[in-house]
Amino acid sequence: MERISVHQDQTAFAELFGHFAPRVKAFLMKNGADSGLAEECTQEVMATLWTKAHMFDPTRASVATWIFTIARNRTIDAIRKQRRPEPEDLEWGPTEEPDQADAMAIQEESEQLARAISELPEKQRILIERAYYGDLSHSEIAAETGLPLGTIKSRIRLALERLRHAMG
Repeated sequence: MERISVHQDQTAFAELFGHFAPRVKAFLMKNGADSGLAEECTQEVMATLWTKAHMFDPTRASVATWIFTIARNRTIDAIRKQRRPEPEDLEWGPTEEPDQADAMAIQEESEQLARAISELPEKQRILIERAYYGDLSHSEIAAETGLPLGTIKSRIRLALERLRHAMG
């Protein structure tokens, strides 16, 4: 991992990929993922290893534990995503312009939300920004920050509750 994170060593990555990719796919299939989903998640996990190798901390977990944790979280996210209903089709083409009162109300609400976010405790604000502005899943935030997934979820839940109260 060090050769990958420090030197972007493609040979080291190829060795890691050759060793772990089949094991990750088998692990995911053993735990209920179909072959296509397991293959897709395995590719995402291996890409994550390449791009986020610098985040690996050998004092927190072994390479295998880190990889299989990422794999498990990616699969859970993918399964949840499959279960979500598709959003309604958005209208394309010209639509009516909102009237000036609606535009002002939206602007005021946006400013109020920005103030409320800026007033959150830093630990909560950073996670809200990563989740909503950075479009990261809770698992991705956990992998990026090294914080436990439960901590991420609790802080985001508390932050959203504060924002609901602030927005009245």
